[in-house]
This record gives sequence, structure tokens and C-alpha cells, in this order.
Amino acid sequence: MKDPERLPDTRVKGRAEGRGSKGAPSPAAFAGLGIQLVVSILLFVYAGRWLDEKLGTGPWLLVAGAFLGACAGFYAMYRSLMAVTRGEGRDAGSGEGKEGGGGSGG
Repeated sequence: MKDPERLPDTRVKGRAEGRGSKGAPSPAAFAGLGIQLVVSILLFVYAGRWLDEKLGTGPWLLVAGAFLGACAGFYAMYRSLMAVTRGEGRDAGSGEGKEGGGGSGG
């Protein structure tokens, strides 16, 4: 039997969308950004080092990998921060495409 005291949805909607109680982004939304940046840099550095060993090009591809990894990491961090500060959160693609989706039906 259903309990009359229980409400169907007792979640605070702001916290479920990655926002704190005052509308600011919660710290959990930013938790993985540093790790994501470091992993991106290390991945490209190791790829550059591997290519340097295979091609015999010295440290040039390692250095290029470090710069590409930093650029990719900062770009991913920028996109994540912009999505969180706009309020899009994790389900950014669910609200897009509702308007203007019926233009190419034929």
C-alpha cells in the first residue's frame, strides 16, 4: 500500500542538476576536471614519446604531445566549466533539438 506521508519526488532540483543550494555550481561538478587535465597531458606525452622512439625524432614529438595534451585538456575543461555554469549539467543534449527539429521531414 502507498504511504500517504511519502511525497513522490522529494529531491531538490538544483542539487540534482549540479547546482548548490544558492544556485552556484556545486563542488562535485568540478571534482574531476583536474584529473581530466592531467590524464590528457600524460596521454599525449606518452604517445609523443612512443612515436619518438619508433621514428627516431628525438624529443620533438614528446614536446608536441605535451602541448597538444595541454590544449586538449584545457579545451575539455573549458567546455565542462561552460556547461556547468550555464546550467546544462550532464544532460546537455536532452534539451537541444526540440525547436526546429521538424524542418527536414520529407
